[in-house]
Amino acid sequence: MATRLKQVYDNDIKPSLVERFGYANTMAVPRIEKIVLNMGVGEAVADSKKVNAAAEDLSLIAGQKAVITQSKKSIANFKLREDMGIGCKVTLRRERMYEFLDRLITIALPRVRDFRGVSGRSFDGRGNYAMGIKEHIVFPEIDYDKAETIRGLDVIIVTSASSDDEARELLRGFGMPFAA
Repeated sequence: MATRLKQVYDNDIKPSLVERFGYANTMAVPRIEKIVLNMGVGEAVADSKKVNAAAEDLSLIAGQKAVITQSKKSIANFKLREDMGIGCKVTLRRERMYEFLDRLITIALPRVRDFRGVSGRSFDGRGNYAMGIKEHIVFPEIDYDKAETIRGLDVIIVTSASSDDEARELLRGFGMPFAA
């Protein structure tokens, strides 16, 4: 069973992209390959339990187990040791990726305080889009009362588009609310 956004992509977005950019082959049409969620936990240097709490929250948001990321080298000024847990991340693909994107666009982003749309300039030149969310509690999976601290998270949407314009049209087709 395909998710709602996957059906929207196949039925609406793909034909409109072929018409707009004139792809000869349907496999050349840009698609979303993966979504990476990343949460850096700087306070983990003092208290290692904070990384585990952040990983649990990220797992709830993503619907998939989060991986704790370790530091690559020691930095004395930050009291950081090598292989110390300093963040967590999740890579979503296929069905879970579409389900998360649906929840992000329809539920989480409208709940952001003073929301006026996401920046249209956060593309990297190769068709990938990155955005930051200041409060992870905008997701309905996180209980506001049980969250001990409010953390931010990064959402990186990796597409197969070769240019930013193609990726922007792809995300606009999914309903990404770009600021004017």
